[in-house]
Amino acid sequence: MIDNISVVLIAQNAQDTIEECLASLVDFSEVILYLNGSTDTTKEIGMQFSNVKIVEGNFLGFGKTKNKAASYSSNEWILSLDSDEILNKNIIKNIIDADFSKINNVYILKRDNYFLGATTVSKDFIVRVYNTKHTKFNDNMVHEKVMIHNDTNKVTLKGSFKHLNIIDINQTLTKMIQYTDLGAKDKKLCFFLVVILKATFAFFQTYFLKFYIINGWRGFTVAVTYANRRFYKYLKQYINCQKEKS
Repeated sequence: MIDNISVVLIAQNAQDTIEECLASLVDFSEVILYLNGSTDTTKEIGMQFSNVKIVEGNFLGFGKTKNKAASYSSNEWILSLDSDEILNKNIIKNIIDADFSKINNVYILKRDNYFLGATTVSKDFIVRVYNTKHTKFNDNMVHEKVMIHNDTNKVTLKGSFKHLNIIDINQTLTKMIQYTDLGAKDKKLCFFLVVILKATFAFFQTYFLKFYIINGWRGFTVAVTYANRRFYKYLKQYINCQKEKS
């Protein structure tokens, strides 16, 4: 068993992906599953794994919640994952073979994004392994990241893992509501033209600059989804501005 790294996940109503996620983590002796308001069978699925420690608490925004979840771990080294991400044996080996003698090391993992069962052109490189004595997640409500300091040493590991980003088309709508609410919270934008321009650029950037055009109808759907997400995020900020004026 891998006992020098704690895997930390936060989840809410993740029953469709959490079993595959946790099954890929059975080699780790400690997996912290922080549940924030789940009403489906996520908790019951988690209880089936002997290495999983379930903690329940409030959602404080993605950054703060991930830091809160990490505080329940017994290790300084954290492997942070989402409940729709699945590791494979190759990348697990590369993780455990990494140098953990320096706490200022952070490890970047490559993530393959899937949309309705098929891989897309999108690949992310994200810091997912870090030491809590050196760093933590920022306090962002959404689009949270592990903070990089001047003395941080970034190392990219070989291999990649699977991200089941969208497995049901309705997720694009539920995620849009959640992320645009968080992205607009306590923020204002007072020029409607900016709303239109940001949404238009989001489509152009995704479909053409990021080459989603090669993914056929899936690529077009992803580009439209990102454009809509950007539109409603800034529309909500614009509405906040109008409310303040009135």
